[in-house]
Amino acid sequence: MWKLLKADNEDDYLMLSGIQHFQFCRRQWALIHIEQQWEENVRTVEGQFLHRKADQPFIREKRGDKLVVRAMPVKSNKLRITGICDVVEFVRDETHGVTINGMDGRFVPFPIEYKHGKPKVDDSDRLQLTAQAICLEEMLLCDVKQGFIFYNELKHRVSVEFTEELRKKVHSMISEMQDYYRRQYTPKVRTGKFCLSCSLQNICLPKLMQKQTVKRYIEGKIYE
Repeated sequence: MWKLLKADNEDDYLMLSGIQHFQFCRRQWALIHIEQQWEENVRTVEGQFLHRKADQPFIREKRGDKLVVRAMPVKSNKLRITGICDVVEFVRDETHGVTINGMDGRFVPFPIEYKHGKPKVDDSDRLQLTAQAICLEEMLLCDVKQGFIFYNELKHRVSVEFTEELRKKVHSMISEMQDYYRRQYTPKVRTGKFCLSCSLQNICLPKLMQKQTVKRYIEGKIYE
């Protein structure tokens, strides 16, 4: 049931997790996903620790009328994105559900994402979860109307309704990401308070790059 069919030219599929980076800062996303640069900070390490329990590939756990699947790979051929859902809970629903190999009855999927900290002021968490829902709908040929985000600081789930507004934002954002990726374009520096929490400060060099281009900076280092 979980097998992903190989499509032509999947090399240009974007990582679903990049939605978080793109919403936070277009330049950060490009540095990571186009230029393949990365640097750890406290937040990324804490986030990885939180995901260890969730990211156990293909572990299926039956709980009454519910099937819990961890680290489920998903993708959308229409959006050309791919990624992994931390957890997908399949809840028995004979009216609206889909069949699952090895299980009797029909089930409705609910994607669940685990996040360090507390809910963000922007839509980045909800957009990432909505993208997972869109992938599940395409793969399983069903409607996914709701999901959940578990915030470690709150110690409980927050419900997310996959509204038409969120879906439109996902499509628009991924279209912009695909355009940048095709052109191999890294946006220029735009500084703000968010730079202080960015894991790529030492790579992006926001203050320095406001004063000179990357080319001039590199040339200066060469001739030092």
